[in-house]
Amino acid sequence: MSRNNEPLRPVAMTTLLTTDLIGVSRGRSFPSDELDSYTSAGCGWVPANSALTPQDIIAEPNPWGARGDLRLIPDLASRVQVGNGPDASASPLDFIHADICETDGQPWAACPRTLLRNEVQRYASELGLQITAAFEHEFNLHSATAQPERLAFSLQAQRQGADFGGWLLSALRAAGVEPEMFLPEYGKHQYEITCRPTQGVAAADRAVNVREITREIARQLGHGLSFAPKTAEHAVCNGVHLHLSLQDLDGAPVLYDPQSANGLSRLGQRWAAGVLKYLPALCAFTAPTPISYARLQPHHWSASYACLGQRNREASLRICPTVSIGGKPVAPQYNLEFRALDATASPHLAMAAVLIAGRLGIEQGLTLRAITDEVPDELSAEHRQDRGIVALPASLPQALDCLRNCPELLQALPAPLLDTYFAVKHQEVKLTEHLTPAQLCEHYAHLY
Repeated sequence: MSRNNEPLRPVAMTTLLTTDLIGVSRGRSFPSDELDSYTSAGCGWVPANSALTPQDIIAEPNPWGARGDLRLIPDLASRVQVGNGPDASASPLDFIHADICETDGQPWAACPRTLLRNEVQRYASELGLQITAAFEHEFNLHSATAQPERLAFSLQAQRQGADFGGWLLSALRAAGVEPEMFLPEYGKHQYEITCRPTQGVAAADRAVNVREITREIARQLGHGLSFAPKTAEHAVCNGVHLHLSLQDLDGAPVLYDPQSANGLSRLGQRWAAGVLKYLPALCAFTAPTPISYARLQPHHWSASYACLGQRNREASLRICPTVSIGGKPVAPQYNLEFRALDATASPHLAMAAVLIAGRLGIEQGLTLRAITDEVPDELSAEHRQDRGIVALPASLPQALDCLRNCPELLQALPAPLLDTYFAVKHQEVKLTEHLTPAQLCEHYAHLY
């Protein structure tokens, strides 16, 4: 009881949130009615937090050790507030995305959100381009009581998850995430959530919001949930698809050219060529865990080769379909889908890395060659070589080696971020190298 004998009530809390290099959202909470005192200077943070592996072990050695102090500075426009949920006793969800800064307010070199913002600004200032993006997420959902397996994409599967889906869509709407669809997927107890695209850094923030709100609704309903790329050895994989389009500074689409064979403009071809050229190294950021490579296999409708395809779900970069029904214009719909991505990745870091690769393609004036609407694995090795279609890494150590041997990408990324990232990922490989395929699936299903 309080001193005036009034019954105690829980204090509403707001969290300053950073989503780190391994895609885990962390932060510090304070009473919501004291937000004004945290607006300008934020709250404290520790550099070594960025060196945490998914196994909750600080990688050693790392660039930070026990030294240093940082601040989480809130971006008030990014605040997420979700009140009532299926568990009426649950506290409201309230968090604000934050940038990691030095104690004097200068940007911290290893902050993935700052990296993405800097790249978005570079597109605007150097290329005269804006970026619109959306992340699609697949996940496995298991209720507290055993549920029969339903047929893929079926109404029965949708109805089995309808209670969860209805609450999820409501919560996403309340958070301003603009959900589009909740649908059953090909795998058993597998679902997908899609949301409308938005511009720049907000697109990666929105990806984090989807993950955390989806987890919150599952927790309140007592369901088990995992975004891991593969939750069981013989399960269908979960992916994240990053849709990207470019506009000039007046908002006019620039990727579409009706005169080209596949509709992709000259600028879009150079951008795509950059992404494909650096894709083996990009995998270190977009497929960043050992279990990621159980998904990047031929005939998994994901990606196993660096190539562009039109409506080809075995292509790592896909030209998405457009519709002309009702006289809809094609150019605003036209976008590219990056498919070599999963939810063990940091949305901010992954999106920034893809954008850097595309920018390098534009700056270098690269020619797009690696195009196929066939399954890449079914082409002859000579055919793939002639088209410049290369295989993606088969493991995380291979991807890290590709990154280490890619000077253009390394030069475009802050050294403190890279040093921390390599330390974390090498430690993660050591921590998991003894696991069998089945154990690896179970391990990451629990973590993500």
